[in-house]
Amino acid sequence: MRLSELPKGAPAVVDRVHDAHAADPIAQRLRDLGFVDGEPVRVVAVGPMGGDPVLIQIGFTRFALRKAEASRVSVRSEAAA
Repeated sequence: MRLSELPKGAPAVVDRVHDAHAADPIAQRLRDLGFVDGEPVRVVAVGPMGGDPVLIQIGFTRFALRKAEASRVSVRSEAAA
């Protein structure tokens, strides 16, 4: 499942960040921010009418991401981790 599809409040764990192309700066920035395999993550809030931005909590830090950025992150349910 993609992070952009994760229901609000559902616990999950980062599986991986997908690169759109070689040396993808957005994918690398997501990894630098802590979106790495095994990190707990959850959707805290979603913009008006299900739009942008999406407020994500990873660890104890919160980030506002566009849905396009959140869709680059694969997650798995925390129970399956």
